[in-house]
Amino acid sequence: MIAAANYTQDNYFGLHQGQIIELADMGILGYVLLHSKNIVDALTAYQRYNVILCNVFNLDWEVEGDDVLIRFFLQLPGQISRHVVEEMASSLCHLINKLSNQHIPLQEIRFIHDAPADLRPYTAVFGKIPCFGGKDNVLRMSKDVLKYPILYSDARLLGVFENIARETKDELTQASRFSDRVIQWMKECVPSFFSTLQQTAEYFKISIRTLQNKLKAEQTSYNELSVRVRKELAMSYLQKREYSIGDIAYLLYFSEPSAFQSAFKKWTGLTPGQYRIKFSKESGFI
Repeated sequence: MIAAANYTQDNYFGLHQGQIIELADMGILGYVLLHSKNIVDALTAYQRYNVILCNVFNLDWEVEGDDVLIRFFLQLPGQISRHVVEEMASSLCHLINKLSNQHIPLQEIRFIHDAPADLRPYTAVFGKIPCFGGKDNVLRMSKDVLKYPILYSDARLLGVFENIARETKDELTQASRFSDRVIQWMKECVPSFFSTLQQTAEYFKISIRTLQNKLKAEQTSYNELSVRVRKELAMSYLQKREYSIGDIAYLLYFSEPSAFQSAFKKWTGLTPGQYRIKFSKESGFI
């Protein structure tokens, strides 16, 4: 996000990015939100299935008098740029407005990070200037918003998409062995970043040596798990026609598409293009 802000020379990149997010960008979770009955059901679905979005934030909320306070918080340890925080706040407002087909006025916005020099861009997005340097990240609005019906709600489609979301979540959260937990962590990090050995040890609050020994006891290694995660994600992405080979190489942190193609052929004996054709034939798409 910092690199994107520097490249675009937009010091409010996250703020602006949140305003152009589409529900389709959120994959299966976006379709669950789209067909939920009302805003509170959509927020509950976001909270429940956030793991499949691979987002660094999750949210909760509480009713306080006539208002509801929606808090969003970092799920992973460490620091994060204000662009990511502001994108979360901006996208939440944008999606609630879009789902309810209403303009939702905000009573208050609070951010943990310090205020930048120019506060005018916040007024354009939120209709008011946030409070900075607080103890949490909060959006305050009328509690009536929770009851607002969602314009596109469809109970039948919700059932279909929620079943898929539930299965996907279960696949990600089944972690009986330590190596399973490491795999889950690695998948959650993508596409935000591809975790290193050091980052993984820090996440589990153990030393690198302890991490390596725990994996060795389960007859695997960090390098083997990294390859497995990349291979599984690559095969999953290739089954979706909207992702180009270059997109997948970028998402999986390969230096260039040719490096991804070489690795994939080593893993499967097929090039990414051959695998995509084979999958399409077996699935009856061609």
